[in-house]
Amino acid sequence: MKRRTQPGFGTLAIHAGQSPDPTTGAIMTPIFQTSTYVQEAPNKTKGYDYSRSGNPTRTALEGNLAALEGGSWGLGFSSGMAAITCVVNLLQQGDHVIAGNDLYGGTFRLLRTVYEKFGIATTFVDLTDLAELEAAFRPNTRLVMLETPTNPLLRCCDLAAIAKLCRRRHVMTLADNTFATPYLQRPLELGCDLVVHSTTKYLGGHSDVVGGILVGSDPELRPRLAHFQNSCGGTPGPMDCFLVLRGTKTLHVRMDRHCQSALAIAKWLSSHRKVARVYYPGLPSHPTHRTAKKQMKHGGGMVSVELKATVAAAKKFCSHLEVFALAESLGGVESLVDHPASMTHASIPKKERQRAGLADGLIRLSVGIEELDDQIADLDQALRRL
Repeated sequence: MKRRTQPGFGTLAIHAGQSPDPTTGAIMTPIFQTSTYVQEAPNKTKGYDYSRSGNPTRTALEGNLAALEGGSWGLGFSSGMAAITCVVNLLQQGDHVIAGNDLYGGTFRLLRTVYEKFGIATTFVDLTDLAELEAAFRPNTRLVMLETPTNPLLRCCDLAAIAKLCRRRHVMTLADNTFATPYLQRPLELGCDLVVHSTTKYLGGHSDVVGGILVGSDPELRPRLAHFQNSCGGTPGPMDCFLVLRGTKTLHVRMDRHCQSALAIAKWLSSHRKVARVYYPGLPSHPTHRTAKKQMKHGGGMVSVELKATVAAAKKFCSHLEVFALAESLGGVESLVDHPASMTHASIPKKERQRAGLADGLIRLSVGIEELDDQIADLDQALRRL
């Protein structure tokens, strides 16, 4: 057998950034539940002085996720939004941002209600259309923010092509890889400058923690972002870091099951007479299937669907599900259902949602790792009630 020159993904997921505790031999990274650290002399530390600035449990998580994304460094945060905020803090008054028009409502809200009033303008475009992206560039454009697959229409943006356009103009690219995870897709290898995750989702994987991460490779960018990480204080606690580390150890195993079940459910829904349209990148019918196939290992664990029913009936469908719990968030081992227009994307004005193709009757499914037969039976009984 030919020996690997680099560890495989599953090995990195379990070991990267971590080693047995030298004091006790504990195989799991300790939870360093401390706010401060004793110094040998004034300003002579063992690498840590205050846990907002750094914590050994957080250091292990940052190293683990940097390795999984193929980056050289990571920075941990208390949420995905805190991580995105850190990047936007690099900008100056008068700068311009281009962002996807089909992204998480919280990101839209941050750009429109927080940074716009400080003189940072944002243009929202369909980033699956490279011509539309090119037309949106201005002399003062400094950042392109994208999700792929997008939330909730699961459109896949061509990461390599977007990164190339941005590099030509010296514009930074921030890719939200939350839906795909580094197991399915690695934006840094395709030319992006930064990757962001809500570690709350697939990386944590058990719906019991909120967190975020930034990963990059540019050695000059890290200290600039670390300054805002420390100054603004949106850092994760050690228990949160421990929980995400526990989650990444099974990421590759869970993602295989998420993807396998999501594809089967997408196919089943596509043939149902009460379903108008299914959005899933792993289906050839999806408009960006070719892009997904080019840069993703599998189609992911998310499925969005439009029903042949009124908006009121679609909402009732969500409430009738039993295995799929009606809740925000995604990426946990349990299946969830979300009505974006009234839940996760309610902060986006209706006209802008509709312009982006996000119908009020759209339903988003986060396919968990329960038995597939039980998941389909649950969807079937709720559809029969319509």
